[in-house]
Amino acid sequence: MTFFSDTTISFRREIGPTLRSWYYILFGLVQPLLYLALFVPLLGNVPGPDGASPLQWFVPGMVVMLVLFTTVSCGWSLTEELMSGSFERLLATPMSRPAIMVGRALKELAPLLVQALILIIVATPFGLVLHPLPMLLGLAMLMLFGVGVASLSYALAIASKHDGSLFYLVSHSVALPMMLLGGVLLPMTNAPGWLYVASRFNPLTYLVEAERALFSGDLASLPVLSGVLVAALVAALGLTVGVSQIRKASL
Repeated sequence: MTFFSDTTISFRREIGPTLRSWYYILFGLVQPLLYLALFVPLLGNVPGPDGASPLQWFVPGMVVMLVLFTTVSCGWSLTEELMSGSFERLLATPMSRPAIMVGRALKELAPLLVQALILIIVATPFGLVLHPLPMLLGLAMLMLFGVGVASLSYALAIASKHDGSLFYLVSHSVALPMMLLGGVLLPMTNAPGWLYVASRFNPLTYLVEAERALFSGDLASLPVLSGVLVAALVAALGLTVGVSQIRKASL
């Protein structure tokens, strides 16, 4: 119960400024909507895997991209708190360290969930077929993945608290290749053989494939199971590394 209550306290502490700056959520939605408006028409009637319509496989890719780039960059706010000393005051409390990490991560994911739902609603009149239960499960899987990535981002922020440019360099150097090699913009099944093989070493690939399967209404398939496993592993790894770093920062 202490973990859940501390997570709630951490979440409420972090979400307050976000709610007061609601326009950041609105502007955060602009990029995926621009991709939707400007990139999808270029696809024409190019089918995705199993003959799916462009929107049916493009929208889940955009949702994954939204989660990836937001969570991988969320540690930047922590670097500012570390430099100002406000985060050290939080660490002086008896709050659970994993709860602090999870609460901060959920603060990043709550607006993303709203943005993802808006993106799905906007795309529906243009041909996206809704499969409510699989889509909700897909969003839940992304939330699990996002907790792991956000925790890794916070760990990087703590490790590079004296050099903010190092955080920016490392986070974006990792996120961009993952996105391109993960098949976010185009299915990797259409890629050359060498590129497809390289994509199999990218954990994001399995998440994107799982999201596309779920957005097509497929609840029980190998891509979905693989995506759930990858999301769970990333969450476990992220929390382990993040909690380790946050405990070091407490010393």
